[in-house]
Amino acid sequence: MRVAITATGPSLDAEVDPRFGRCPYFIIIDPDTMEFEAIENQSAMASGGAGISTAQMIAGKGAQIVLTGNSGPNAYQTLQAAGVQVINGVSGRIRDAIQGFKAGGLQPTSQPNVAAHFGMGTGTGPSTGMGGGMGMGRGMGMGGGMGRGMGGGMGMGRGMGMGGGMMPPPTPQPQSPQADLDSLKDQAQLLSQQLEELQRRIKELSEGNR
Repeated sequence: MRVAITATGPSLDAEVDPRFGRCPYFIIIDPDTMEFEAIENQSAMASGGAGISTAQMIAGKGAQIVLTGNSGPNAYQTLQAAGVQVINGVSGRIRDAIQGFKAGGLQPTSQPNVAAHFGMGTGTGPSTGMGGGMGMGRGMGMGGGMGRGMGGGMGMGRGMGMGGGMMPPPTPQPQSPQADLDSLKDQAQLLSQQLEELQRRIKELSEGNR
């Protein structure tokens, strides 16, 4: 089994990076032997589509499971389409995260937990202005993507108080035309991949019924 972990550095003593598409490194490891390789994420600084391109890269590396802090809808769906399971909410040292996984304490996630473009314009902190650097209003603070209507259960795991009536959600900020363009490009690419997957499944089922 090969497990890919978002990392702040190229060693087992690095921290789990909370961002999937924009983490600087991935540690790809065999949990049984603890043999690993560290790879740089070439999509970390991309202007758009980082989640999708990173997910494609990880799937191409043969990873079957991804451990990360957060995953957005584009990355999550791309990984799922490739048969890669995702475990969100992982933090701490890479070495400790692997031990927790081996002990059965980490289970696959059933949906993404942040809105699209989480991590753009932020550091490594999981709740320091999600997307706020671009003024896009997606996942601001702990709101889970208020600007794109993604707050209904996606990305709420890190800020339940924001959606539970304890305090009002932040006011969405207007997004820039460039950010909107990037988002539309991401969605178009994801839809294209989903269409290809559907066509492949239709072909398989059609051949199987002959």
